[in-house]
Amino acid sequence: MGKRILFLEDEPVIQDVLAEYMKMQGYDVYSAADGEEAVKALTEDIFDMAVLDIMVPKISGLEVLDFIRDKYPDMAVIMLTALGDEQTQVRAFNAYADDYVIKPVSPIILLKRMETIFRRVKPSARTVREGLFIDKGAYQACYNGEPLELTLSEFLLLETLYDEPCRVFTREQLILHIFNDDYIGNDRIIDAHVKNLRKKLPQNFIKTVIGVGYQFKQEV
Repeated sequence: MGKRILFLEDEPVIQDVLAEYMKMQGYDVYSAADGEEAVKALTEDIFDMAVLDIMVPKISGLEVLDFIRDKYPDMAVIMLTALGDEQTQVRAFNAYADDYVIKPVSPIILLKRMETIFRRVKPSARTVREGLFIDKGAYQACYNGEPLELTLSEFLLLETLYDEPCRVFTREQLILHIFNDDYIGNDRIIDAHVKNLRKKLPQNFIKTVIGVGYQFKQEV
């Protein structure tokens, strides 16, 4: 799979055309139409680069850039905008944008800019999400970028707890999340999975709530 690109652009035609060119170049593109959607994608997935329009609904591209630099400082970022004033450009570069492209832009030129930035980025500098991260699409849990060797049942158990950290799940509820209605047997199977998970996790992320069940415990 190619490098993962977050593309924030609210103009449908521009979004479709540029995203298609990126895909033709081998990039794996996630398109967002507003800043809130972009931030949500950043919390749920790992990207190699963000291409951000500035003037988008809800949260501006500059605010998304600030979020990236706070959470994922090594991620490559290109600002893509119709705003050509010096103040806006300085604001973007002060937030450590890697490049600033003024629209309208040739798709070929944008791809060349992206290629140039990727040549400068060392593999070790690619974004590594610190702490525990659940990659739902790949059915993989990672800690500080390193994959954890979990069985499917262990992954689904961890994912269920991770998604709702304020909720305490009973064993019966966890069985339904993991096995649906296919499991017949003792609900203590959950205890066995929790025991195995605790051995594989770098921290004890699973809290036992006596008399009820289990809950995700935030990192300390």
